[in-house]
Amino acid sequence: MALKKLEMTVGELAIRAGVAPSAVRYYEDRGLIFSRRTTGNQRRYHRAMLRRVAFIRASQAAGIPLATIGSVLEALGEHESPTKSMWHKASQRWVDDLDERIALLQRMRDLMDSCVGCGCLSMKACHLLNPEDAYAQQGLGSNRLLTDTCERKLEQAD
Repeated sequence: MALKKLEMTVGELAIRAGVAPSAVRYYEDRGLIFSRRTTGNQRRYHRAMLRRVAFIRASQAAGIPLATIGSVLEALGEHESPTKSMWHKASQRWVDDLDERIALLQRMRDLMDSCVGCGCLSMKACHLLNPEDAYAQQGLGSNRLLTDTCERKLEQAD
């Protein structure tokens, strides 16, 4: 009987964690949380998975990719929960990346304002889409990736 109090179904975990049942299954498929199977092949999750899902959601809200979150959770055993000190260590590692992304987004915001302000939004003159007419050497047609262009322009703006 004590074991049942420590375990939840997919639906129970999803409701308590504030996520969709499909998210719970996805996290399990990615190896971020774990379950055992009953004789009827139903998933049962240890209570520790609640804290893991909370850790995942808080990390994702900060923009941390699941692969990075998974590398932090790998240090835990299957029934272990992340601790406050673990969150502190992880967040310290992520601060520099977050600061870089914030700076990149702020520069992008500033460039977008000037780009929209010019009124052109053309491939020839737009500072975001075609910095210094960089794509003229690559020939005609669609041969660019917007993210690469924006990142290059943002680096040039520094």
